[in-house]
Amino acid sequence: MSELIINIVVWAVPVLLAITVHEAAHGYVARHFGDPTAEQAGRISLDPFRHIDPMGTVVVPLCIFMFSSLTGNPWTFGWAKPVPVNFSRLRNPKADMLWVAAAGPFANLAMALVWAVIYALIARKVPYVYVQIAVAGMMINGALMFLNLLPIPPLDGGRIAFSLLPDRLAWKYARIEPFGFIILLALIATGLLGAILGPLLGAFLKGLMKLFGH
Repeated sequence: MSELIINIVVWAVPVLLAITVHEAAHGYVARHFGDPTAEQAGRISLDPFRHIDPMGTVVVPLCIFMFSSLTGNPWTFGWAKPVPVNFSRLRNPKADMLWVAAAGPFANLAMALVWAVIYALIARKVPYVYVQIAVAGMMINGALMFLNLLPIPPLDGGRIAFSLLPDRLAWKYARIEPFGFIILLALIATGLLGAILGPLLGAFLKGLMKLFGH
């Protein structure tokens, strides 16, 4: 049980920071391109409590993490409260959607790099639990980046794909959105999500370690 508590503590800070910066980035970029909806809702904020979804950010991830830890292969899955974006208020809705959507994964990439720098600075110099937090920071931000770049609406990758597709194809593609969450659950249940994200995340972490000298 003590090991489980330590694991929760190790992951809690990186997860909260990852979802907070991810969601705030969407709102900030949307405001830059003309949509103040997120700002008006108070969502361009680094206060994690403004972005937490009680079920998606706390209950579901915690339950999955606790049960998977018992198997010796801890993992988790969850979501934050989406930042409200009114794409019709963007100056060039279809084109600007790409930048608004890409802002979240880019924020996670930036945070993964920050955690990698922290890891390089503290490795072998502080108690191991702090090194674990830095590693968790790299892992969760890498996982969120790759997950959100999957071209499944309403994930960020789906928005990016919609923005890049010709208008006729884009509107046909958008019809997938009501089934996006079901598709994601099916990928998880069949193990395909892990098969897709696992190698990408592994290569990403290996690249970070090599880039920062470890």
